[in-house]
Amino acid sequence: MKMNRLPRFIIVFLLVLFMPVKAFCQNEVLIGLIPEENIFNQMERYRPLAAYLSSKLGINVKLTILSRYGDIIDRFKARGMDGAFFGVFTGVLAMEKLGVEPIARPVNLDGTSTVNSLIFVRKDSGIKNVKDMKGKRIAFVDRATVTGYLYAIAFLRDKGVKDIDRYFKEYYFTGSHDSAIYSVLDNRADIGSAKSKVYQRMIEKDPVIKDELTIIARSSEFPDTTLCLRKGLPAGIKARIKAILLNMDKEPEGREVLRRLRALRFVAASRNDFLPFFELARKTGINLKRYRYK
Repeated sequence: MKMNRLPRFIIVFLLVLFMPVKAFCQNEVLIGLIPEENIFNQMERYRPLAAYLSSKLGINVKLTILSRYGDIIDRFKARGMDGAFFGVFTGVLAMEKLGVEPIARPVNLDGTSTVNSLIFVRKDSGIKNVKDMKGKRIAFVDRATVTGYLYAIAFLRDKGVKDIDRYFKEYYFTGSHDSAIYSVLDNRADIGSAKSKVYQRMIEKDPVIKDELTIIARSSEFPDTTLCLRKGLPAGIKARIKAILLNMDKEPEGREVLRRLRALRFVAASRNDFLPFFELARKTGINLKRYRYK
């Protein structure tokens, strides 16, 4: 009697999963983090993941915070990074300019792996629509974010606002999503734009925020923060990292790391996940090949 043959892709997957990492001839993997929230909180969430990957890979996985969204492409090359957890816009820029490959992204505690951009105001501000925003102050996150800037610009243009310099009394960039939210909470800005995941996370920590702010616009869904790896990283390491991430929810140690990351599991990512962004780029007139942050 002939033994049943395993499908080829399963054999390849198992070989990659258990292949000694010494064969990859790389002693360290450097992963960047974009500053979507307070960098100390962010490092606290991601350090267990780096330690877990280091243990499974058999090589050291280090983290580095990228201080500004728009500098990420230059910093990625200058620091010799092997990958980064990119946002939507920075991920697309890195794919276009650096040839990075999307590997995986976390699934949020609510079961989603996507995010929205929110435009919000204080409930006592009297602002209910774009007309009410005229002459007010608006806080964005960074020019190189979809959820903290580009969606808001596209939304305003759809409502007839072509020149934010003239329409608003003031606009500025806070550098992180939580800072944009706090700017509105503290009355330093009348309107804010930020990522839904960070907004929800802050409400979970302080439910009073939900009573003080109201959302007046919400974007369609975009892929959440995605791990992308550089083009020249050995294929074996890429496959191993991906396999580890996609299977970590199947063991107790991995589930504990996911809990601290505030995620249920990781799912595979691809370039197609970013298609909604390209429509937004068209609306805002962004040429990705020629885009310059400054």
